[in-house]
Amino acid sequence: MSAELPEFYFRVRENGATVFRVDTENRQRRIEMSEIAMANIRNGQIKPHGDHELSQEELEIIQDWMEERMSVIATRDIDDIYRAIDYLNLTTHWAQTRAEEDQLDEVTDALLLAMHDLRSVLVRKKADRLMKGQG
Repeated sequence: MSAELPEFYFRVRENGATVFRVDTENRQRRIEMSEIAMANIRNGQIKPHGDHELSQEELEIIQDWMEERMSVIATRDIDDIYRAIDYLNLTTHWAQTRAEEDQLDEVTDALLLAMHDLRSVLVRKKADRLMKGQG
């Protein structure tokens, strides 16, 4: 059972992707990938690679990928936050039930500062949202 390769390959980067056109229709039946563009999801820019002129179809495919990628990242961000909540709960349980005094001495200040910083940001953001709701 042979699966057909996609026409485009997106090499993910921190801020988007390098976009390649995939070609298997050559004499050697090798996979060839030609770089055609850089996609930046932070600023929405799509820059053609070298002298390549992007077709309307290529632009649409890249834009669709960028939208899907932003959605995936947003979902992962929220999932990471829920995971952080779980870690906070597990850390609380550890501190209460299993932590040795030397272990607590090692992590208490860092945890307190991080939690204070997080609390300050959350309280300020919540106050901002409440003020917007009243205004």
